[in-house]
Amino acid sequence: MLTPYVIAPVLVAAFLYVTSTNRSARTLAVIFQAALFMASIYLVYITRDGEVVTFIGNYVDGLGITLRANNLSADFVLITAFIFLIVSSFSYRDKKDVPLFWFLMFIMEATLIGLFFSRDLFNVFVLMELSTAVTLILVMYDRNRRNVFHGMVFLMTNLVAAQFYLFGLGYIYMLTGSMDASRIADVIATLPANTLILPYALIMTAIAFKCTLIPFFSWSPKVRVYPGAPTIVQAILSGLQIKSAVYLFLLFQEIFEPIAVNEFFLAIGIISGLFGAFMAICQSNVKMILAYHTVSQVGLIIIGVSVGSAYAYTGGLYHIFSHAVFKTTLFLCVGMIIPIYGTSNIYEIRGVMKRLPMVSIATIAAVLGIVGAPFFIGSVSKYFISYDIPFLLNAVVIVISLGTVVSFVKFSSMFFGKPGDNCSLSRPGKFKAVPTLALGIICLAGGIFGTQIIYFLFRHNVNVVATSYVQKSLIFLVNAGVGFLIYKYLVSGNMTLKRIGEMNLSFRSVCIAIGVFFGVMLLYVGFLYR
Repeated sequence: MLTPYVIAPVLVAAFLYVTSTNRSARTLAVIFQAALFMASIYLVYITRDGEVVTFIGNYVDGLGITLRANNLSADFVLITAFIFLIVSSFSYRDKKDVPLFWFLMFIMEATLIGLFFSRDLFNVFVLMELSTAVTLILVMYDRNRRNVFHGMVFLMTNLVAAQFYLFGLGYIYMLTGSMDASRIADVIATLPANTLILPYALIMTAIAFKCTLIPFFSWSPKVRVYPGAPTIVQAILSGLQIKSAVYLFLLFQEIFEPIAVNEFFLAIGIISGLFGAFMAICQSNVKMILAYHTVSQVGLIIIGVSVGSAYAYTGGLYHIFSHAVFKTTLFLCVGMIIPIYGTSNIYEIRGVMKRLPMVSIATIAAVLGIVGAPFFIGSVSKYFISYDIPFLLNAVVIVISLGTVVSFVKFSSMFFGKPGDNCSLSRPGKFKAVPTLALGIICLAGGIFGTQIIYFLFRHNVNVVATSYVQKSLIFLVNAGVGFLIYKYLVSGNMTLKRIGEMNLSFRSVCIAIGVFFGVMLLYVGFLYR
């Protein structure tokens, strides 16, 4: 049942690369993605009644490769199929190296789906490294010197983080004698907590690195976005691939439930959300603003799933879906705007609303989604994240949202004014405009029908209380006004913020940060369970 979800993208990738012309490759890619998306909807539907399990090679459970789809993993597969359908439609008219490019993209898709289905933790390691390798090639796709340099930094830092995962996995195998997640969880439940401290710290350090949590907030945006990878690669890396790391975070927190330190990651999520929003304010590169907001929004997700509230957990899960939608929209729209203006400097792009009205509509819908404007998708996920959390934590979420508003006031300045002489007269084709408009519509529909979508995806029956939603909408309006004033009087033209925005972590600094994070986490967990 589950094997075709993983194998089919690989077979299509090989067929595209070996036999297809550019035109037929584009058509086949879109048709296949549409079929996979429909199959993913069916998978979400059937996992409502329980897990779907496939034993490869007829081995008994725990001894061979086992694929499992529960309601959560099916949701992640659905998001993956949907985003790949959108980007394949967006790139339908692109002519550069189509068979090779789509070969790599389909391999990445198969890797992500396999990751969501796999319950063998060594297979998870293999798939993570395969995803890293494919991402490396896509980041260096244009093969210029800067891309190659940043690609190698990306590779080396991921190799360092992978060793922490591998050592932790070896320790777990020594304790449990198994690589199967379910069996490991059963054995861990019977072991003394102090024997789990080291493997938990090792594995969660690697997962935190993949999620770009503090102190890894600086390297990821600059490596993944700044080198100039193709637009749809940036959209997938920021809007989708990082969700695989969040999925693994949820998986390992469940496996290590006896010693899972939610309060530690709650603090990490708070710091990541605040720093991500602040660093986004400091950027002048339009793509870097979006990239740093991946860090801040992941911080919000970690807050939601770590605070211990059922409503906040639901909000965190829905924010995964919300972030995938509005961040993909923003990257695709920016990918159409930058070639028209010939620059990515936010201060040099003006008059987008007049020059590209359809693109502007989709972009504005995504902006309203990410800032949490009433009736848009982000408002629902943020509403549930902050629904019944403590007052001080709610204040932190409001501050993170304020930082998001300030940076997107800067971002939205490009819609106004008069287009400069550098503005090209060309326009994006309908194959680029239609998918982004569809995403813009989803940004609105995801807010209006948020509770129904949550029930379909996660089977969580939640309701929006009208008075509470109005209250939070008023808070948003205040945030919007304060954010505009902060941008106008404190951010605009501030050279100190610009210099802070240029801060970067070297390879050595990233390695030190990994070690420091591991040490702090080891000490904290060790203190709790000594």
